[in-house]
Amino acid sequence: MHKALLGGPEIYKEGAGEDRGELARLQAFIGAIAVGDLVKSTLGPKGMDKILQPATASGNFTVTNDGATILKSVWIDNPAARILIDISKTQDQECGDGTTSVVVLAAEMLRNAQQLVEQKMHPQVIIRGYRMALQAARGKLESLAMDNGKDPKAFREDLLRIARTTLSSKLLKHEK
Repeated sequence: MHKALLGGPEIYKEGAGEDRGELARLQAFIGAIAVGDLVKSTLGPKGMDKILQPATASGNFTVTNDGATILKSVWIDNPAARILIDISKTQDQECGDGTTSVVVLAAEMLRNAQQLVEQKMHPQVIIRGYRMALQAARGKLESLAMDNGKDPKAFREDLLRIARTTLSSKLLKHEK
């Protein structure tokens, strides 16, 4: 039977298709988790470098263990994985550091969510659980926070600790 008789115009590019339901959910999980796994091995003092090869043979190779550089260099068509890359870019714009950590954290949360979905837990229940965990974590952090603004000596010590941490970050390694 002719396509026109089966209903509606063809809206996809040639070779493109549509995934639905469980298959689409599984592909979203796998894509996002793969992006997290890609940059996870670059973390820490024993973090491994990645060799980035350009799509064309004429370009130069790049060797890096910087998660933001890696994520900017890879081509991703998975929507969930794209969101993780966007999270990384936002983290870089707002803080200038922690790009790899936010991607790894989000990917691990998705890995746990995938296991719960496979156990037939409804996604809305999982989301509610994550929101409850956020409230509990925020409450704990607020209870542990200290304000040393009124004690000049303690405040100065806090500033020195912050400066030491900043100077040991990847952004200022060469400035030490």
